[in-house]
Amino acid sequence: MLEISPALMTFLMFAVLVIGLFMGHPLAFILGGLAVIFGLIGWGPAVFFMFVNRIVGIMDNFLLVAITLFIFMANLLQNSGVADGLFESLRYVLGPIRGGVAMAVIAVCTVFAACTGVIGASVATMGLLALPMMIKYGYDKSLSCGTICAGGTLGILIPPSIMLIVMGDQTGLSIGKLLLGGFIPGFILSALYIGYIAIVCGRRPELGPPLSPEERAAVPVRKRIAMASINLVPPALLIIGVLGAIFSGVTTATEASGVGAFLALLMTIAYRRFGWKMLIGTVITTGRTVSMVMLILVGASCFTGVFLGIGGGQVLTDFIITLGMGNKWLILGIMMAIVFILGALIDWIGIIFITFPVFLPIAEKLGFDQLWFVLLLAVNLQNSFLTPPFGYALFYLKGVAPPEVTTEHIYRGIVPFVILQVVGLFICILFPSWLLYLPNLIK
Repeated sequence: MLEISPALMTFLMFAVLVIGLFMGHPLAFILGGLAVIFGLIGWGPAVFFMFVNRIVGIMDNFLLVAITLFIFMANLLQNSGVADGLFESLRYVLGPIRGGVAMAVIAVCTVFAACTGVIGASVATMGLLALPMMIKYGYDKSLSCGTICAGGTLGILIPPSIMLIVMGDQTGLSIGKLLLGGFIPGFILSALYIGYIAIVCGRRPELGPPLSPEERAAVPVRKRIAMASINLVPPALLIIGVLGAIFSGVTTATEASGVGAFLALLMTIAYRRFGWKMLIGTVITTGRTVSMVMLILVGASCFTGVFLGIGGGQVLTDFIITLGMGNKWLILGIMMAIVFILGALIDWIGIIFITFPVFLPIAEKLGFDQLWFVLLLAVNLQNSFLTPPFGYALFYLKGVAPPEVTTEHIYRGIVPFVILQVVGLFICILFPSWLLYLPNLIK
């Protein structure tokens, strides 16, 4: 064991963390490796007993079963074709409007977000389904990419969100209230995206031209509305089945995830997409995703244990309060800025495990409502999927994009949507009653 000051240890932990990320190593192994190295420096071999306790605590957490089942549900929905029919319907409904196809993408992503809770499914599905079509109709490539990436990230905020489930587990807050609280900010962001597309394409029609008169004439208005209504029914039933079970108090989030997975399986059968090969592939894909998530949870938990054990939490708390000069709104701004910066470097799971033990006591000390504060962090973490160099939505889209779509198109396209996410965060800060309206309906 070495005698090193907590401030220096804190600085070294974050410095090595950033270096490891830029070297391209997986986050789970960086966090776990740093926990081992600095744990041995701080405590010696005794640190491994702490690691065992934390890992057992995670693996023994029944609540996290919901993550597995919601990811399984998302993968089933991706194979069911529900997004295909919904997008095709809304394309005809909104297509006559300038930027209408892009608006349809946001609308489908919003509905899909309320079905899956996983952004990879939304971004990949819309990237395969909508991006080639938008390019075909003359949409600007950057606007198309930004729309799909931003719309896809709504899946991590609008319930059923695995991020909100993890947040509830870490804070002890009601998961039902957190899930309800995710609706309003999710719809605010969705409305901001649609409003931006309408304004930009209204002023510059060449960015998002409407459907041709010939194509519009091929499908009458009545048929368009009927198509949209029919294709909205299955997702609506799934949303009501999952979220209604949670909010009515009939089931917990874990049990509701099982209901959702079962309903998603029925939807694949109804859409005639079910097959044993598809089911086996879905199980394998789910296993890979869950393994990645759980490894990050384990690594982040061990990293957080060492970080707090060496006094890093107190060091960071003192630094934030000193920098904020005692002004609670300035301190809130600093915490949000730290989360925003970390979002460009670290996965949201790592950010939750690192910041929550430090930020939640500060927020409580400043008199902020805990539920409101956690929801603000959830809104802020939307940026972690869009901001380079480690925005996952950017990688998901690049992986399925046509060859003519470059990384430059994707990076340039997300800039206005990142700004809109910041605007949405400010709205949530200025009007806390909006975020808390639905959660306060639960006694």
